[in-house]
Amino acid sequence: MAAKKKDGPVRKLIAENRKARHNYFIEDSLEAGIMLQGSEVKSLRLGQANIAESYAEAKDGQMFLVNAYIPEYQQAGHFNHESRRPRKLLLHGREIDKLSMEVRRGGMTLVPLKLYFNDRGIAKLELGLAKGKKLVDKRETEKARDWQKQKARLLREKG
Repeated sequence: MAAKKKDGPVRKLIAENRKARHNYFIEDSLEAGIMLQGSEVKSLRLGQANIAESYAEAKDGQMFLVNAYIPEYQQAGHFNHESRRPRKLLLHGREIDKLSMEVRRGGMTLVPLKLYFNDRGIAKLELGLAKGKKLVDKRETEKARDWQKQKARLLREKG
């Protein structure tokens, strides 16, 4: 008997930038491929990565992920990689032009939201086109989240 297919795509989450939604308004998001070396893929398969302090920038018509931390793979020996090197993102030329224009003109930032393996086992990065939040905005978001929790608690108690 054939195995049943799941409804959505199967993703193995490697790293998530949870602070991004707290510090930024995410206007748009897109999926990008990422060029990795062999030892980086092995290290990611162990689930060791950090994209919390990283960002994406355009240089010479190409997009790069800067300051993402992928630790060295111990068994790689002298064939290892640098842990914080800039990594090229795989996007179409139109997308790179559009994103770089938004960053220059609109004062936006490209923030990585998630790093994961898709159902084919290929490493993907979810990028968010974001605008920075001010302290007042962060407080309002927290206030709205607290109200939603209280409302759910009240509805649960009522029955």
